[in-house]
Amino acid sequence: MSTFTALDVRDVRFPTSRSLDGSDAMNPDPDYSAAYLTLRTDAPDEGTALVFTIGRGNDVQSAAISVLAPHLVGRDVEEVLADLGGIYRELTHDSQLRWLGPEKGVMTMAIGAVVNALWDLRARREGRPLWLTLASLSPEELLDLVDLRYLEDALTREEALEILRRGAEGKEQRITALRERGVPAYTTTPGWLGYSDEKLTRLLGEAREAGFAMVKLKVGADAADDERRMRIAREVMGPGYPIAVDANQRWGTAEAIEAIQALAPHDPYWIEEPTNPDDILAHAAIREAVHPVRIATGEQGSSRVLFKQLLQARAIDVLQADATRVAGVNENVAILLLAAKFGVPVCPHAGGVGLCEMVQHLAFLDAVAIAGDDDRRRIEFVDHLHEHFEVPMQIENGSYMPPEQPGNGARMHAASIAEHVFPDGPVWAGEQAVPATAPAPALR
Repeated sequence: MSTFTALDVRDVRFPTSRSLDGSDAMNPDPDYSAAYLTLRTDAPDEGTALVFTIGRGNDVQSAAISVLAPHLVGRDVEEVLADLGGIYRELTHDSQLRWLGPEKGVMTMAIGAVVNALWDLRARREGRPLWLTLASLSPEELLDLVDLRYLEDALTREEALEILRRGAEGKEQRITALRERGVPAYTTTPGWLGYSDEKLTRLLGEAREAGFAMVKLKVGADAADDERRMRIAREVMGPGYPIAVDANQRWGTAEAIEAIQALAPHDPYWIEEPTNPDDILAHAAIREAVHPVRIATGEQGSSRVLFKQLLQARAIDVLQADATRVAGVNENVAILLLAAKFGVPVCPHAGGVGLCEMVQHLAFLDAVAIAGDDDRRRIEFVDHLHEHFEVPMQIENGSYMPPEQPGNGARMHAASIAEHVFPDGPVWAGEQAVPATAPAPALR
């Protein structure tokens, strides 16, 4: 028997704003950051997870995770790991914590960090990667992880169980195929808004040479720049090559429709986050107006209820699940089930530190045990900061290859944490902190 002893949280930040990596229309100066959790036990093992942020506020996110310590410290590890559906419901149903959401925002992401760290610990104790730990569960065990409250009008327990039982058929063959071919990736690396046209052109060529079958550009700061960069990308990549664009919530409804129609002659594969991520009706109106251009969203989707309504309203063509935005693995299983029910492909969001390493496990689970084969499935890839992780994701011929090492992929090297801890790590030494009241980019 072992016992949980501590939730150790570190504020880890990488100064990506210095090179404009990650820059877009709404986030011109991001410092990719992680509220980094180590869930300690009195045994010689621990669970790891992180919540991705882009700098200021990472301390707030870290503090929120620390608040959850009383739910675990002193409890029996084996009992908790045997019922990860139960601890997920205990955390999300805490009446006083719910008042801060309910079930969305900083507190929910903190719960997600704890839930994800528990899954990391369980997978490590089983000696398997997280995706295989999850895929090895029976349909009934997977469904027991999910909270179907608020979802029954769109997904009943019987429907969810049918999806999972269907996913169990041929699962072993799909696992074999996954290990051989992986899941296709698309890369956002060429398309950051702060890059010059020359750098855009060079990186687009490199992406194609590396085997990526799709790229993505950031748009939304200036209409003329958007059209020019999209034209360059189309000239470089050629007709028919999938080029997605991402507005990062920059536009209002009418503005989004006008902007998408202006880009339509260049054949964008999808338009991502065209407007406020919570505005379901706006997404539906935009999708109807710009058809057949696809609408994608999800990286800032705050709860399974939001995704349910986006799907019910037929407001999106692509669902972009995120590993750290909702309350962890359990809630993401619910979101995968919803997408499977509505026949919408899941193309996970993976920009940011650690997200590629973490979210791939959700896509692999979806591929082998929930939605099954779907040639529309892609995982975002960003070529930043992977060297800081003990098990960095692996890309071969433009596809994510499934890891076989135990855990969820979130564990960083100790030296990387020490160097980038904020504000005292060597990377940040002597740099004046920017006040929390720093102005946001002006909207047009």
